[in-house]
Amino acid sequence: MQQERRATTTPSQQRLEHLSRLVGRPSYLVILLALVLAWVIFNAVASAVGLPAIDRPPFQWLQGVLMLVAMLTSTTVLIAQNREERLEQQREHLELQINLLTEQKVTRLISLLEELRHDLPMVRDRHDPQTARLQEATDTAQVISALKEMGVTGQDSAGGAGDKPGAGRP
Repeated sequence: MQQERRATTTPSQQRLEHLSRLVGRPSYLVILLALVLAWVIFNAVASAVGLPAIDRPPFQWLQGVLMLVAMLTSTTVLIAQNREERLEQQREHLELQINLLTEQKVTRLISLLEELRHDLPMVRDRHDPQTARLQEATDTAQVISALKEMGVTGQDSAGGAGDKPGAGRP
C-alpha cells in the first residue's frame, strides 16, 4: 500500500503534503507571529520617525495578507487531511478483511481440534458449550451490515472475505 501510495502521488500532491507538514509545526506559528509583529512595529515606528509607512494603522494590507495566508493554510491542511483520511479508510478496510480472514482460520482450527479430540481414544469426549460457540463461523455479511448501520463504513468493507462461496464456514 505504501509503494502504491508513493507511485500514485503526483509531484503537486507531494509539495502540498510537505507544505501542510510545515504549516502543522509550532515554528510556523512563531514565524507568522514574528512577521506580523515586525510589520506592526515597522509601520508604527516609520510613522513616528517621519518615514513613509507601508501600511498605516489599522493595517489593512496586513489584514488582507493574513486573510490570504489563512485561506491558503486551511485549504492546504484540508487537502492533506482528505488524502490521509482516504488512506486511513483503505487501511481500515484491509485490517477488517485480515481480521475476518483470521477469524475464519481460527474457527477452522477449533473445528479441527474438536474433530481430533473426538477421534483420539485416549481423550475423554465431553461437550463444551463455549467451544461449540467458537466453532460457529462469523457471518461476514452480518458484520458488514452492522457496520453500515452504525455508519462506520459507506462502502462494501471486507468484500474479499465474504464474497467467496463458503466463506465464513469452516
